Amino acid sequence: MNEDFWLVLPVAVVWAVLALVYALAPWGDMIGYARVWGFGAALFLGLATLLWHRARAAHSPTND
Repeated sequence: MNEDFWLVLPVAVVWAVLALVYALAPWGDMIGYARVWGFGAALFLGLATLLWHRARAAHSPTND
């Protein structure tokens, strides 16, 4: 694995936790913030997935 993956993955987890906290907040107007944090978490998780696949492809035995 490369370092970029391990730097981006915790960011995605933090954003997902914040989205969950905002979604469960007792105030009704916080759901918009939950959507923003959730969308950001999805973006960072997608980036981490792309980095993970790229790192695995770079180290695969079929790579010449």
